[in-house]
Amino acid sequence: MLDFPYDTAPAPGEVFTIRPGLLWVRLSLPFRLDHVNIYLIEDGDGWIIVDTGIDDKAGRAQWQALFDGALKGYRFNGLFVTHHHPDHIGLAGWLCDKLDIPLLTSQTAFLSAMNFYNSPELLAATAYSRFYASHGMTPEVAALVSTQGQEYMRMLSKPPFTYRRLRDGDVLTLGGRAFHVLSGDGHCSEQLMLHLPEENLLLAADQVIEKISPNVSVMAFEPGGDPLGGFLHSLDRLRSTLPDDVLVLAGHRMPFYGLHDRCTALIAHHHERCDIIRAALATGPKSAAELVPVMFPRDLTPHEMSFAFTEVLAHTNYLVGTGDCRWLDRADGTRAITRA
Repeated sequence: MLDFPYDTAPAPGEVFTIRPGLLWVRLSLPFRLDHVNIYLIEDGDGWIIVDTGIDDKAGRAQWQALFDGALKGYRFNGLFVTHHHPDHIGLAGWLCDKLDIPLLTSQTAFLSAMNFYNSPELLAATAYSRFYASHGMTPEVAALVSTQGQEYMRMLSKPPFTYRRLRDGDVLTLGGRAFHVLSGDGHCSEQLMLHLPEENLLLAADQVIEKISPNVSVMAFEPGGDPLGGFLHSLDRLRSTLPDDVLVLAGHRMPFYGLHDRCTALIAHHHERCDIIRAALATGPKSAAELVPVMFPRDLTPHEMSFAFTEVLAHTNYLVGTGDCRWLDRADGTRAITRA
């Protein structure tokens, strides 16, 4: 059972005080998941911003409205970014430049943002369309998904040239409070979280979210990766090392109590998805494209299809890694998964 200490989230332009020295802001996003949570941590004579929102006109306008309104007169000492997805790092360069503050993040997040910004070929439509087609997607759908589905990753301002590296096990002292830096995998590599034991508080980023499961995807540039294995391991680690009654402040949706139950539910959810795939394979081998409507039985936009497709691959790669399944190369050049 989860317990929700707050009935509503901050409205646009509002700042909600979770406790002294810890504030909560919510920014709108133009997706089905229509918001991202931003936190501010007091740090002596200023504040540390946690995450940024995407870089588009609306995102910049929302920040400017805060600076002109609820955050007017605030001093800022730094920007802490949890991971490299654009809804969390997209405006890092813009904010660091505008406020003249340093960026604090993982090496993975910093280098990933630099790569996506400076090397657009990483998101080239041709590379992704080949990847999708190799797993059974029709060329027409692959072309659509690889162009429209990847635009999200381009919602990124030019990253700062420098950063301060944080990694698992570090202690970040802010305003006299010692935040323990944790990292998790699966949703992305080296996602950073902040645990404050003295106040029983966890800024969990997208590692643990109430109600929804964070996207766990295989990327085209690491087609053999096992992000689901990393995600399950990270959840088990959180469940076994942190108290159940810690207040979880996630990157999306509402703060909650009940970390252990939520980790257990997320682990069970992904094992159930693996069971769905196993059941589908009872009638014969299936490509990832053939498994998408099995796991996601609804109409999907190109943006949603890109997430769904790569999440299916996360489960198939995991099943191959556990030895339950194996890959089968078809005569038409596509790959399918079959029971081992």
